[in-house]
Amino acid sequence: MYRQKFDDEDAYLEVMRLLEANPQMSQREIAAALGVSLGKANYCLKALLDKGWLKMQNFQGSKNKLAYAYLLTPKGIIEKSEITARFLQKKMHEYEHLRSLIESLQSEVNPK
Repeated sequence: MYRQKFDDEDAYLEVMRLLEANPQMSQREIAAALGVSLGKANYCLKALLDKGWLKMQNFQGSKNKLAYAYLLTPKGIIEKSEITARFLQKKMHEYEHLRSLIESLQSEVNPK
């Protein structure tokens, strides 16, 4: 996947969305899915754990002692919803701005 610049809140949202769908993702898989460095993925996971939005759980009966599942906490579910609403609002504003810019540029290229 291509590298994309994320601010922290956008990165938190994407990490929570990925882990909600697949709690057993590794940090490397998260980094690859987001197109960010392993360090950035680790930073996001640590921040989400520190905030209490995620909890880390060992797999029951796993032979691999490093196998974890990342689970959203009830607080994390609420925060994910609030971040999603802010993200959507920001993207809708960007969309309206771009639509207006495109219309303006089209009128310059194709004057009537």
